Amino acid sequence: MTIPHRLPHAVSRLRTERLARSAKPFMARGGIKGERCPGCRLVPSHCICALRPQVPTPVGMCLLMADIEPLKPSNTGWLIADVVPDTFAFGWARTEVDPALLALLADPQWQAYVVFPGEFVAPERVVQAVQPLPAGQRPLFILLDATWPEARKMFRKSPYLNRLPVLSLAPEQVSRYQLRRSKRDDHFCTSEVASLCLELAGEVRAAETLQAYLDVYTHHYLQAKHQLPPKLQGPAHTRWQSLKRP
Repeated sequence: MTIPHRLPHAVSRLRTERLARSAKPFMARGGIKGERCPGCRLVPSHCICALRPQVPTPVGMCLLMADIEPLKPSNTGWLIADVVPDTFAFGWARTEVDPALLALLADPQWQAYVVFPGEFVAPERVVQAVQPLPAGQRPLFILLDATWPEARKMFRKSPYLNRLPVLSLAPEQVSRYQLRRSKRDDHFCTSEVASLCLELAGEVRAAETLQAYLDVYTHHYLQAKHQLPPKLQGPAHTRWQSLKRP
């Protein structure tokens, strides 16, 4: 299901709020005079807004975003919000917490999990599977959307997360993300982490859709970077089209 026109989602709204607080304009590279589509953040010639999916799923995603992450065109938290209807996004600050975030974590309809490597956490907090939940309760995955050093700092300095179980992922595949590379192959971009969480929650179609959407976005981003047209018959689009078939 594709919905070309929708109201701004949580990450889009957070980006607008962050831009409003900026003392100087944020200049993303690329495009004619830095021009980018407001709906997908790609240069207009490579826009993918017509492909924007939304997959019904009971799973929720909560993005805690480092200061300038909402402003980066390469940020993949935006893609999560495109796909997963119940996506929430909050800017992270060491000295203050958004009351709406605390209200979300206290909402009894959600069982929240902080997604973070178990090697950095006390063993009694670590889980490696999504447990069956009582009727009416849904899983909420808290993703620290930041560089790895920033994410470690955010995890250590967010005491409101201390009472929550930590979901430690143990994926076997190597990250396919190509826009911002980590030095470690077992570090995944935020969208890949969300896809793995959806799969653990039994939401296979949503997981596959998000991963395929990331592949299409990455392809368009890199083609635009190299001033080449997108390959609409290439592997990324072929997989995307296969998921749309009944």
